[in-house]
Amino acid sequence: MKKTLIYILGGIFILGLLYYAFIYFVPYSEGTRSGELIKFSRKGVISKTWEGEISQGISGAQIFEFSVLDRDDDVIQKLQQYEGNYVRLTYVERFATFFFWGDTKYFITEVEKSESPHFRN
Repeated sequence: MKKTLIYILGGIFILGLLYYAFIYFVPYSEGTRSGELIKFSRKGVISKTWEGEISQGISGAQIFEFSVLDRDDDVIQKLQQYEGNYVRLTYVERFATFFFWGDTKYFITEVEKSESPHFRN
């Protein structure tokens, strides 16, 4: 009886570990998005995560929401610096997320400041 319980708990632990590894190491898609960075903040009650939004249209009708992992300090600093500017974001989309990673499935890996195609000087 005791051995069976240990096998069941061990199996559940291994399945949880495999699920976490799958979510972390297997991206669903990768790509880039461009737009005006309109919001970037650290939010949450139990676990604080970095969340942001870019507007991909003139009217703000298309909003792209994204998250940034805490370990990406360079990305966080650039996003804080470029708020209000036109940026190009490189992202990884995952199948799912965990509450301690962020609210969205899109995670930013690189940020570049670029020129707006709408308001060229």
